[in-house]
Amino acid sequence: MTKPLIVITGASSGFGAAMAASFNQQGYPLLLLARRTDRIAALPLDFSRIMVRGVDVTDQKALAAAIHEAEGVYGPVDLLVNNAGVMLLGNVMTQDPQQWRQMLDVNVLGVLNGTQIVLPGMVAREHGTIINISSLAGKKTFVNHAAYVASKFGVHGLSETIREEVSGKNVRIAMVAPGAAETELLGHTTDAGALSDYAAWKESMGGLTLDPKHVAEAVDFIYAMPQSVNVREIDIAATRQDS
Repeated sequence: MTKPLIVITGASSGFGAAMAASFNQQGYPLLLLARRTDRIAALPLDFSRIMVRGVDVTDQKALAAAIHEAEGVYGPVDLLVNNAGVMLLGNVMTQDPQQWRQMLDVNVLGVLNGTQIVLPGMVAREHGTIINISSLAGKKTFVNHAAYVASKFGVHGLSETIREEVSGKNVRIAMVAPGAAETELLGHTTDAGALSDYAAWKESMGGLTLDPKHVAEAVDFIYAMPQSVNVREIDIAATRQDS
């Protein structure tokens, strides 16, 4: 049987790239979305059944156009992984408010944008899955993470609310909440003090954080379950992470 379409946002690196590799190896047709499409093109993937588009998830019209284009080729979206995200650490007393807006726009509104595009079709078919990549910062607080925590608490809240709304239509809404991981997520943080504190925290764990491939495995586990089973949330972190 032909496998259904999977859409992954933020697919150019980290969790998104690991998920793309996993689902590509399983033979799924993929729509991979990111602002840096050159990074996707450089991934070791079989691109025969992959569509790549440069899309910012905060632009719902562009996001919808890319998804509908892929559906025209591969059929309806059966899995959307809302993975695109940004983490800009800083103390709330000194952090640039534009960084707050950026995190809320990408981490919360980006998730809502993708969800609104694919959810009506899933409800009509009474089949489909949306997995939102959140964070342990959506469940607990961390120093220098105030706005990021606010955005990820938002992801947790919207995910559970939408899950309740569509569960009767056999549609699954789930979350994966990783801890500290080996990704590029910190790459745009400009607060030197916050970066130093984060590095010290990481060192306290022996420098060992989560490999993105294990987050991809968690996503695969949720999706591989029968449609009648929803693993609502997986919290995943390095064993040495105590917070």
